[in-house]
Amino acid sequence: MNLLKQIYPAVAITVVLTVLLGIVYPLVITGVAQVIFPSQAGGGLIQKDGKVIGSRLIGQPFTGASYFHSRPSAAGTGYDATASGGTNLGPTSQKLFDSVKAAADSLADENPNTPIPIDLVTSSASGLDPHITPAAAEFQVPRVARERGLSEGEVRRLVREHTEGRQLGLLGEPRVNVLELNLALDQIARVRRP
Repeated sequence: MNLLKQIYPAVAITVVLTVLLGIVYPLVITGVAQVIFPSQAGGGLIQKDGKVIGSRLIGQPFTGASYFHSRPSAAGTGYDATASGGTNLGPTSQKLFDSVKAAADSLADENPNTPIPIDLVTSSASGLDPHITPAAAEFQVPRVARERGLSEGEVRRLVREHTEGRQLGLLGEPRVNVLELNLALDQIARVRRP
């Protein structure tokens, strides 16, 4: 009898807390987020011609020479949102050294005698960072301009227009959203076609 008196409150509290913290709280927070930050809560999806082509919040690969390239990704097999995460390789890891060296060697051929920004050869902690630094975008300007038949000045102007400052003027670093920059490049190409 005494055991039943102890089990009943434990089971009741478990059920109540499960409902409150597992159902009610997430629904309330989701509802508040949908009202206050509707784009972010919806995934920051970008549509083109009525079709979702990406997200402002999750990185994706761009491999064509006429596009700005994103940071390397260690998420799953690369840019896998279901397997977000870094490499967990330490600074003395030979595997990390080899992958950074291989990436740096291929970039050195693209833009000789120019320092390579670190974010073009290392992945972010999540492996899904949608941004690169302005320096990483600037490094890629000659290739993109050449491949698209645009002037470097015109491509640099687009990079400047798509460079986001620090949040609230002090948090984070300036950054460039790769998907939005590449969409702007496509828009210029579309306008220039006869």
